[in-house]
Amino acid sequence: MAFPLPDKPSIAVLPFVNMSGEKEQEYLSDGITEDIITALSKVPMLFVIARNSTFTYKGKPVKVKQISEELGVQYVLEGSVQRSANRVRITAQLIDALTGHHIWAERYDRDLKDIFALQDEVTSNILTAMQVKITQGEQALYRDKGIRNLNCYLKLLEGKNYFYRYNIEGNNLARRMGEEALVMCPESSSAYHLLATTYTMDYWFGSGKSPRESLEKAIELEQKAIALDDAYAQSHGSLSFLYSVKREYDKAFAEGERAVALDPNGADVHAYYASSLLFACRPEEAIPLFQKAIRLNPLGPTWYFQQFGHALRITGRFEEAVSAYKKALQRAPDNIIAHTALTATYSLMGREKEARAEAEEVIRINPKFSLDNYAKTLPYKDQSVNDKYVDACRKAGLK
Repeated sequence: MAFPLPDKPSIAVLPFVNMSGEKEQEYLSDGITEDIITALSKVPMLFVIARNSTFTYKGKPVKVKQISEELGVQYVLEGSVQRSANRVRITAQLIDALTGHHIWAERYDRDLKDIFALQDEVTSNILTAMQVKITQGEQALYRDKGIRNLNCYLKLLEGKNYFYRYNIEGNNLARRMGEEALVMCPESSSAYHLLATTYTMDYWFGSGKSPRESLEKAIELEQKAIALDDAYAQSHGSLSFLYSVKREYDKAFAEGERAVALDPNGADVHAYYASSLLFACRPEEAIPLFQKAIRLNPLGPTWYFQQFGHALRITGRFEEAVSAYKKALQRAPDNIIAHTALTATYSLMGREKEARAEAEEVIRINPKFSLDNYAKTLPYKDQSVNDKYVDACRKAGLK
């Protein structure tokens, strides 16, 4: 096992296979998988691996035992989705990967319009098979009550599919899908959240009219999502991060606390809350939250490890910080923030040769890199943290 088993039932939900024979139907099978993961993650008595990690196995011929060992879970759920006109067939099987035994399997043939009830039924059957009981209140957290029709739901799934391309074109298409979904379902918190995430990406891509305008629009849309459903954890988590970027730290803490309470298995919300504590220069409190996020999402995105590295660096745990930054670069070799952070960390360790090599990587990725401009983006509350970081980079040759 790459990780010790949690002290509660643990599960990884693999991407359901698209059996429709049409590549363009893949957003449906991916969306149903994500919705089941989201529903299970709201259950405090479970340990649920995040979407990012399980989707790395998509389309690969891997054995259940391997997945169990790499992700540190006991149970693995496999399934498939087949759509034909207005009918859908879903198969699912739950396997105890420690013994290889099939715990539960079922096939469902339904009208596509019954997809919400079907997903709830699948989730409930998984919990029963794992001998996990939930309250009615917990079951009520499953679904966005503002999604009133199938077309709205499918539009949102399509939008998420575009968003996960993580490029400007995909982001613009996701925004269009979100806007169309909002017309169909004006009370959908999911639609507002999808739109908000596209403006957040505009902020990072620099693809909007101005970064400040993109940031304010993202916050406004997340606030609307919460106004419709205060139990919408993803929006609380996103707001925690967005408020941190604006240096409104108290608001960020409140949103982060709310998010992790609502979604105890939410890897992203733990990482967002940890980031808000990091930016407020409370790295000791951030570190265990980053560790929890990474445990829930072991194969997660580059920014988890990048931010975790920052927290370790600020507390003086330089060797561990270097390891975290290297993991960030394994996931995104041209992550300029991780290269810049390695430059500073090596410099602080007195490893000048390695610091200069990382500085050269920064210039390779962005020949117009300006340390003064970069310093303005650092959102740390304590100016001395920013100064120490910038001085270390300058010592290594960045200008």
